[in-house]
Amino acid sequence: MTCAFEAARGRFRDLLAELVAELPGLRQPVGRKLPPFRGSIARRMAEVAWTYREVFVTPMVAVAGAIAEAMLAATVEAAPLRRAFVNDGGDIALYLADGEHLDIGVVRSLERPQIETSVRITSDSPIRGIATSGWPGRSFSLGIADAVTTLARSAAVADAAATIVANAVNVDDPAILRRPARSLDPDSDLGDIAVTVAVGRLNSGQIEEALASGRRQAQALIEAAQIEGALLSLAGSSISVGATPPPKPATTPRSILV
Repeated sequence: MTCAFEAARGRFRDLLAELVAELPGLRQPVGRKLPPFRGSIARRMAEVAWTYREVFVTPMVAVAGAIAEAMLAATVEAAPLRRAFVNDGGDIALYLADGEHLDIGVVRSLERPQIETSVRITSDSPIRGIATSGWPGRSFSLGIADAVTTLARSAAVADAAATIVANAVNVDDPAILRRPARSLDPDSDLGDIAVTVAVGRLNSGQIEEALASGRRQAQALIEAAQIEGALLSLAGSSISVGATPPPKPATTPRSILV
C-alpha cells in the first residue's frame, strides 16, 4: 500500500509540470483536427474533448478525469491492488479486480450534502469512471442542474460527458442569473460565454423541461457509446438514464460524489 501511495505522489508531481507546460493550448477550443500535444495526459484530454468538437469545448473539459486516470494507473502499476480508486473532486477513476466491487455514495445537491443513495459498481460492469458536474460546483456550467453524475468506461470520458449533459439541463428564465465566465475567472477557458451563477425559484413545468433536455443529451451519449448511464438532479427532482446500476439504501460508501 505504501508503494502505491508513493507512486501516486510521484505521478502527481510530474503531471502538474506536464500540464502547465501545455496549458495555453489546453485552453483553446478544439476544431476539426485533433490538437497535437506532447504529454500523455494532455493528449488524453484532447482526444476526449475532440468527441464534442461540434460545440464549443476545450481539452479542459476532461482535465480532472484524465488526472484521476493517470494517478490510478500509477498506483495499480506500483502495487498488486485488488481495488483502488482516485477521486479528483468528484471525478473518479476505478480499478476492480475480478470479484471486487465499490459502493459509491450519491449526493444530489450541494445544498444538502448528504448521501441519499449508493450505487454498487462490480468488477463485471464496464463502468470504470464516474464524474459529477453542475452549476453550484467548482467548475462553471452553462446549465442549471444541481448535479449530473455520469457513469462511463473511463474517468476522462465521464468527466467530459458530465459537463455536456449538465450544460443541457437548461431553460431560459429571469430567475436564472448568468455572467461571462471571464468576469468570474480571467483565466477561464470559456472566455465570454455566459455561465450560471444563481438559479431562483422555477415552476414544476420548467424543472421538467430542463431535466427532459438533459435526458435527451444523456440518451444521445448512451447511443453513441460514450456513457453507460447518468443521474440528473434539479430542484429536488431527479431522473436516471441508461443502464445505471440500481440504487441501494444509503450506507457508508467508499467514495462520495459531489
